[in-house]
Amino acid sequence: MNQPQAHRISIPSLLKVGKGTLNEIGVFLKENHFDQVVIYFGNGLIRLFGDTVFDSLHQNAITLLHSEELDTTDIDAIVKLAFSISSKTDAIIGIGGGKVIDVAKYAAFLRKIPFISVPTSASSDGFSSSSASLLVNGKRTSVPARLAYGIIIDTNVIKSAPDPFIYSGIGDLISKITALYDWLYEHQQGYSTLDDFAYMIAKKAVNSFVRTPFTSIKDDLFLKELVDSLAMSGIANEMAGNSAPSSGSEHLISHALDKLMDVPLLHGIQVGIATYLMSKVQNHRWQRIHTVLTDTGFWSYAKTLQLKRKDLEKAIDLAPTIKPNRHTFIHEEKYRTEAKLLLLNDPIFQQILCE
Repeated sequence: MNQPQAHRISIPSLLKVGKGTLNEIGVFLKENHFDQVVIYFGNGLIRLFGDTVFDSLHQNAITLLHSEELDTTDIDAIVKLAFSISSKTDAIIGIGGGKVIDVAKYAAFLRKIPFISVPTSASSDGFSSSSASLLVNGKRTSVPARLAYGIIIDTNVIKSAPDPFIYSGIGDLISKITALYDWLYEHQQGYSTLDDFAYMIAKKAVNSFVRTPFTSIKDDLFLKELVDSLAMSGIANEMAGNSAPSSGSEHLISHALDKLMDVPLLHGIQVGIATYLMSKVQNHRWQRIHTVLTDTGFWSYAKTLQLKRKDLEKAIDLAPTIKPNRHTFIHEEKYRTEAKLLLLNDPIFQQILCE
């Protein structure tokens, strides 16, 4: 008789979160037997962090085979980049924001080389996920990539990032509330199977964050909780074998905005706005979401962005086509109608949207 099999999942083997970890990158690589590496930096970041990283490599006898700054996420360019990487490479390291992390992650996926994620901002959970947001035929598209072998986060660096990147991370993390409710709804409607353990991990991650006391979004504890919880979100996705624990109707609206807008907003900003919208549609924990977005200053920032109501309305209608195999609240017409009415009548949207 065949016995049921327990989960077998990949998780990062290296996780270092704290002050000054960037100075120790060479130590962490040496401990994990990565002697020859390629590093991709975000645009302008060699000037800011290059000496710190290169000195640490040198002190630990790590050979730097190649380094450069990247400012493209075009999938065709990344394929060419990936196959120019030396076969001697033990690890590919991405240092920067979402763009370069996604590029390094996808190149590592194509070449089957371990990937080390070193985010310089906490703008999304992309640094810990096994997907990448790349330009495919000129539009931002989510594609499979490589789960990080290691994650190194220097909270001093995260703290130095502009506030909007932190707001983006807050928006992306708070979205787990609506995403999980969508996943539960799908399961109850018979469209998917809920993975209880992945659900628990994602729920614990977001709940730990929303209960963290803070006086400023740059408090050390607040930032550590933010990045820890974003990392846990990536692990929940790996457990589930898909993005359902962290991506629901709110992400579909954001992906639709990516396709509709000439210049999309930061991913987590779009997601945060859509999270509040869908929490009202779901009638699920919207008060908690509103409190977090108010107290952190997210809403104050959103008011400056001049997001157009018509773009959000179009995104609501387009959202179900992004992942037609799913069945979130946004896949049902009655909830799309309710969402569009909220854009007109909810006091928050009256403040942050323009005609």
